[in-house]
Amino acid sequence: MTTLRARLVLRALAALACCAAAIAQAPAAAAKPGRIVSLNLCTDELVLRLAPPARIASVTWLSRDPRNANMAEAARAVGVNHGLVEEVLATKPDLVIAGAYTTRATVALLKRVGMPVREFGVPRNLAEMRAQIVEMAALLGEEERGAALLADIDARLAALAATRPAERRRAIVLRPNGFTVGHGSLVDEVLTLAGLDNIAASLGIDSYGQIALETVALGGAEMLILNDTPDGPPSLAHEVLRHPLIGALGERLQLVALPSRLWTCAGPSVLDAIELLARAGEGKR
Repeated sequence: MTTLRARLVLRALAALACCAAAIAQAPAAAAKPGRIVSLNLCTDELVLRLAPPARIASVTWLSRDPRNANMAEAARAVGVNHGLVEEVLATKPDLVIAGAYTTRATVALLKRVGMPVREFGVPRNLAEMRAQIVEMAALLGEEERGAALLADIDARLAALAATRPAERRRAIVLRPNGFTVGHGSLVDEVLTLAGLDNIAASLGIDSYGQIALETVALGGAEMLILNDTPDGPPSLAHEVLRHPLIGALGERLQLVALPSRLWTCAGPSVLDAIELLARAGEGKR
C-alpha cells in the first residue's frame, strides 16, 4: 500500500470512529428524517420529487446534469455528493438512501458505524415502480405526496389507454453498443403501453441483448427508437447509433430519438417516455 493511500485509509477510519461515537449518543430519529442523503441517481429523483429541499442534505452530483437527470433544476437547490463516505458523514444525515448496486464500499462503511441506510433495488416493471414510490414516500414520511404522484401516474396511463390505437406498429429500440431490450423488461412494457409491438420480444430476446444492424434493417420495423443523450460526449459505444445504415433506414421507417434520461431510472419520468412514443406513433399512422 502506498504512503498516500495509507494516509487516506487512516483518515477515513478515524472519521468513522468519531462518527460511531456520535451516532451512539444521538437521540432516536424523528418520524420525518430532516437530513436526507441520496447516493444513487435513481433514488435522487424520488427523493427530490417527494421531500422538500430543506430536508435534503445532498443528492449525487449527477442529478444536476440535465442531460442525464430529470430533476436537475430541483437538484441545484440542495447539496451534492460524489458517493464518498467522508462527504456523507460531514453532513450528519439521519437517513442515507442508496441503490442496491452502487457505492457499495461507502454503504458498507456507513452500516459499520450504525448509520441508518436504506437500499433500493431496480424496478423491472411499472408495478414494482409503483411499489417503490410507496416505499420511498413512507420512508420519508411523505405519504400524501406519494399518493398524489401515483394518482398523476394513473391519470396519465388512463388517458393513454383511452387513445391507444387498435393496430400496433412494429418498433425496436437501439442502444449504444448495439443493445436492444426485449421481453420481461420495463422498456418492453413502455413500448406496449405506447401502443407499439416490440420486435425484440418477438425475436426471443429477454431483457437486454445485442442485435445486429442487419436484423434491425430486415426485421420489418416501422419505428426505430434510438436511445439518445443530447449533447453527450462522443464515445465508441454510441458510434453504432451514427452508422450510415441508420441514416438510410430513416428513408423507409420512422426514427425516434428518445432521451435516455426518461427511462434510465424506473421512475415517474417513464410516463414522459410512453407519451413521447405514443405521439410519435400517431404522427405517422
